[in-house]
Amino acid sequence: MKELLTRNECTAMRGVAILAIILHNYTHWLKGIVRENEYTWHQEKFDQLWQVLLNPDALLPLHLFSFFGHYGVPVFLFLSGYGLVKKYEQGSLPEVGVWRFVRYNYLKLFRIFIVGFVAFVMIDAITPNMHRYLWTEVVGMLGMFANFFENPSRVVWPGPYWYFSITLQLYILYRLVFYRWRHWGVIVGCMVVCWVWQLSCADDMVLLERLRYNLVGGVLPFGIGLFLARHTGGQERCVNIAHHLQNVPALLCSLVVATALVFYLSSGFGLWLFVPVMIIVGTVALVKLMPAQVLTYSIWLGGISASMFVIHPLVRKVFVRPYLQDDLYAGLLLYVTATILLSWLFMKVIQKIPSPKL
Repeated sequence: MKELLTRNECTAMRGVAILAIILHNYTHWLKGIVRENEYTWHQEKFDQLWQVLLNPDALLPLHLFSFFGHYGVPVFLFLSGYGLVKKYEQGSLPEVGVWRFVRYNYLKLFRIFIVGFVAFVMIDAITPNMHRYLWTEVVGMLGMFANFFENPSRVVWPGPYWYFSITLQLYILYRLVFYRWRHWGVIVGCMVVCWVWQLSCADDMVLLERLRYNLVGGVLPFGIGLFLARHTGGQERCVNIAHHLQNVPALLCSLVVATALVFYLSSGFGLWLFVPVMIIVGTVALVKLMPAQVLTYSIWLGGISASMFVIHPLVRKVFVRPYLQDDLYAGLLLYVTATILLSWLFMKVIQKIPSPKL
């Protein structure tokens, strides 16, 4: 029975997502580049993007990476939800208790996190503008609950590491709620509640930021992953879906429409909350359209994506300041090259750390 997404396609999606994330996390620091709407919404940021689209120049790719690259995170959250169903509901594992489940997934994330965090704070300490943590912030980072603190954008440093906390929160939500009650209405209801809660924050960007740093902002892509993994099963249904997903014109149409809708939905606050849906649709279509050679490279990147995620902040710290205002593409090329090489090396280190047992 053909899967909606094969293991290789899921890994390739991780490769696409991590490349978008590392490009975003570098380019949005550069002078004169349009900044993103990620945790909060500001109309002027989209207006700035629209102006550079109407008057494109050589820096247009940097503007696009900066504005849209962070949407690699919803792709990872989607794959997390999809993978949890495949592993714990449709695999051969017996039911796992709440404590064992949380402990296992915390240690699995910590095994990746600690390597990058230690390397980062050491590099940070010997380079300009060192970030000084409070002891409570260190505990919060190590415990993966720093996102709950006030002003999380200052507490969670380096910034990309907020992902570990939101992922652990969603894992716990899955085991406490979605694993027990598997009706589709539970997932949809939770997504609607989280959407309405965020929508109510149109005049309170401080609260919106805190919500989006935590599971409220991640339930939509995570829930889509759960829903698709559960409701694309059954041999006849799977065969029908597989037939459509092998239809190149349909995939091209999906990719074009999804791309257009990403731009359109980014233009207004209420619409902006649904951009991750189109990002997921577009990424699935993109991966299924990839030529074999390109897919191979994406799978390879996906295989080291965990290491790339934790290593790229320290590489950015080294390269971004010298290339902040000029020779922008030279700095970006050096940063990407160094990130990929170091990520491959650090992946060897991570693999030496014993994996937790379920």
